[in-house]
Amino acid sequence: MVYTMIIFLWLFLSFIGTGVSAETQETKAPVPDEVSIETAPVMLDDFLLFQVVGAKSFPAEERARRIVERIKKIAADPDIKTDSFDTVESEYSTDILAGGKHIVSFFDADASLEGLPRQILAEASVLKLREAVDAYRRDRSPKSILRGVVYSILATFVLIAALFILLRLYRKVYSMLENRYKTKVWSLQIKSFEILHAETVWITLTRSLKSVHLILVLVILYLYLNFVLRLFPWTRLLAARLLGYVLMPVPNIGRSLVEYIPNLIFIAILVLVVRYALKFIRLFFSGVERESVRISGFYPEWARPTYKLLRLFVIVFAAVVAYPYIPGSQSPAFKGISLFIGVVFSLGSSSAISNIIAGYLITYRRAFKVGDRVKINEFTGDITEMRLQVTHLRTIKNEEVTVPNSTIINSSIVNYSAFARDRGLILHTAVTIGYDAPWRQVHALLLMAAERTDHLVREPAPFVLQNSLDDFYVTYELNAYTDDPQMMVDIYSELHKNIQDCFNEYGVQIMSPNYIADRAAPTVVPKEKWYTPPARPSDDNEQ
Repeated sequence: MVYTMIIFLWLFLSFIGTGVSAETQETKAPVPDEVSIETAPVMLDDFLLFQVVGAKSFPAEERARRIVERIKKIAADPDIKTDSFDTVESEYSTDILAGGKHIVSFFDADASLEGLPRQILAEASVLKLREAVDAYRRDRSPKSILRGVVYSILATFVLIAALFILLRLYRKVYSMLENRYKTKVWSLQIKSFEILHAETVWITLTRSLKSVHLILVLVILYLYLNFVLRLFPWTRLLAARLLGYVLMPVPNIGRSLVEYIPNLIFIAILVLVVRYALKFIRLFFSGVERESVRISGFYPEWARPTYKLLRLFVIVFAAVVAYPYIPGSQSPAFKGISLFIGVVFSLGSSSAISNIIAGYLITYRRAFKVGDRVKINEFTGDITEMRLQVTHLRTIKNEEVTVPNSTIINSSIVNYSAFARDRGLILHTAVTIGYDAPWRQVHALLLMAAERTDHLVREPAPFVLQNSLDDFYVTYELNAYTDDPQMMVDIYSELHKNIQDCFNEYGVQIMSPNYIADRAAPTVVPKEKWYTPPARPSDDNEQ
């Protein structure tokens, strides 16, 4: 029973406490925000006179502008003396008059800015107005303007002289560096071992000297502009703000850097991790390319393109991760530039992307490799270089042909080198011989020509096919193996010469390309006429 009462009492007190707390929160009035008061400075040239308060119907800037206009009109009137500046008290304001003309009225709201009664504020403002108007008239007097012009001309001459002296000094220092220290800098390079690249050291020295020269020129120009602008009342305010215009970005940049230090640390760590990850990946695929690391079903020529693909994926992934931490990445300007670059890239890179994809497809299909003799469309030659977008081909006429990879992927490719070293490449040529020649003799003559031809292998042995029995002749095709497809043109040329020689030796007439009637004698070249002038017996060896 006691425990039941204690529990009941605890629940009751908790309920009461909760109700009181809720009632307190409901009855507690929110703290109103501080009311911001709109103010504007009243300035005559670079002289700050006082601050004025504005209202919704009459903004502070507009009120200050009208007060300045009235002060300038009074200052431009020489008949109004500054001694006539005085205050007049009214029920709600204290007015300042000059020669009976109204300048400004101070209200209690204006005085509350300074924490003073409006009468005292008005008296202090009269003194400032007298001083400012006297300075305004004095600065615009013909004597003051003439003095400013004279000083400006003198300052211009001093500027030209200073720039000339600085240029002479720069050239002298550069000449001294070149005469005295350039040889010492180049001496850092000892034979084939370079302690430090001499050209880099020299470029660093000269660019540092140019940077110092540029900084000194900018300092001199700033001093000149600041001096000249201060001579005239219309530009004096600009002179006072000139240094601020130059130095204003510096604290902003510093403050932004301090705010972004955690993000920059994250990006630096991410870059470090990605860099060493890429080094490890490159080391692995270099081993695969050298075949020191073997992967079943993975060919060594796939190592380099696979590394490039994986590197691109890692870099893109790192960029996506780092994007929110890049300074200014959330700004509308940064997003707009990113969108613009994306649109331009998507519109202008369709062909480039298709060529890159085709380049990888060619590599992984193993259609050819560097050094292979291939035929792509009407081009026959050796592959000299395979890039992401194009493939370079050197033709048998020593011409370089650049073929887009997208064209290759949609074309038929003949690779003469793929099986040449393992199984041999079959070179074939056809001749047409009449029915009066025994086919066994023709076979023997063709095989004899193949035996006389260099760069044709003996195993597997050459063979002859009879492709067709035409109306007037039989078409014989000689097939012979070679393991050197790069010599195809020379082999064909020598083989054709040997075929002519063998058939001429044994008096067998080649019927190509066609004929209408049999000749009285076979059309062959006797051996004694093989070297009819201007041919010479040495021509065969030269060819």
